[in-house]
Amino acid sequence: MRSLIRSNRMANIQLAHLRRGNYERRIAGHDFSDIAHSMLSLKRLDNIQLCVETVIRENISGDLIETGVMRGGAAIVMRAILRAYGAHDRTVWVADSFEGFPPLNLEKYPADAASDPQWHLRPQTESGLAHVRRNFARYDLLDDQVKFLPGWFRDTLPKAPIKQLAVLRLDGDLYESTMDALVPLYPKLTPGGFVIIDDYNLSMCEEAVRDYRKKMGINEEIIPIDDAGVYWRKTAEPPSRN
Repeated sequence: MRSLIRSNRMANIQLAHLRRGNYERRIAGHDFSDIAHSMLSLKRLDNIQLCVETVIRENISGDLIETGVMRGGAAIVMRAILRAYGAHDRTVWVADSFEGFPPLNLEKYPADAASDPQWHLRPQTESGLAHVRRNFARYDLLDDQVKFLPGWFRDTLPKAPIKQLAVLRLDGDLYESTMDALVPLYPKLTPGGFVIIDDYNLSMCEEAVRDYRKKMGINEEIIPIDDAGVYWRKTAEPPSRN
């Protein structure tokens, strides 16, 4: 992953900052760059590479998706890996409102009261659809293997034309956004595929993940990536809860 970051410097493109700010905090996932295309720690970028390369190498069928993309960096990495491996039979789905977070519905999702109100006031011009598309284009990765799903997750994900997933990456922060992604998409994750939770350090996100896993009888080990993100590998279909 570090070679991908360095390879674009001559083109004045920065996927992730290696040195600006507190390097140790960035490695651990405690801060992020305000200008790089990815806000992720290097460990979380490496995790994306691990998961995507594994499903390619082991021929685990399905597409790749990120729900909550901000500037697009993680989804760009997914598409870049497919390009590097000559994998032409998978789509990278890019799901986001492209308008920021939904208004909090604390009556239905009281756990989201723990979210940072200042984050919801963050300017969203940098995460608009046109901005994210331009970022893909700067890496020459905006092609027909990239599909955008603009809108609130509750509206777009249940009806998205996705048959199977091999990598499901969630970065929605909130209980509501996390649950709105897990419910329609996790059943489409092929056994052997990976689910990555970017915001597990946030109490509302962790609660949503634990509630969903408990309801669905999911027992695979949750593996830490850094101090913020986790992932697990789907080994089997969860038992029926009918």
